[in-house]
Amino acid sequence: MIRINLLATERAKAKKKFSLAVGQKLVIACSLIMVVTALFVGWRYWALQRDSAKLDADIIAAQQETTRLHSVIQQVQQFEQRKAQLQQRVQLIEQLRKGQTGPVHMLDQISRSLPPMLWLTELKEQPDGSVLIDGRCTSMTSVSDFVANLEASGYFKRSIEIVSSQTEPMTTPPGEMVKFSIKAIFQQPGAAAKPAAKTGG
Repeated sequence: MIRINLLATERAKAKKKFSLAVGQKLVIACSLIMVVTALFVGWRYWALQRDSAKLDADIIAAQQETTRLHSVIQQVQQFEQRKAQLQQRVQLIEQLRKGQTGPVHMLDQISRSLPPMLWLTELKEQPDGSVLIDGRCTSMTSVSDFVANLEASGYFKRSIEIVSSQTEPMTTPPGEMVKFSIKAIFQQPGAAAKPAAKTGG
């Protein structure tokens, strides 16, 4: 009787089928892993590109805003400089106006206080704030009247000092001419009343 061992061939076939199935599964699994990896890398690349584009757009917007703010700051600085210049001009104008009222009133009061037959030759402002008035007249009475008129005006501090007075002979008409010089301190009419009110209070 002849026995044929078929089990060995069947086992070999089964092993071959098993190895083929395992190999196919491994190939499929590796392919899936590669596809998933490629998809992840592609998604990550796209996300990084999107973030990079967004950052570039933010940088451009920030640069534009910086440029705009820089121009605004320059305009503000120009406005501040212009404002400071205008304030200086206003202060200068106010100072000039205040300075103009004093000499105008002083000359006005001097011209109003002039008695007849008296005229002025020179008017000087001294470093101490006083005014030196030089003039000529026909009599000493005119000088005393002039001083009394200045004191009564309220624009000059009392008492007004007669610095010098000399007589000079006149040929036509015959007689004498008085050459005089007086020293007075100009003040606004309310300036003397304010200190008195403070000390009295």
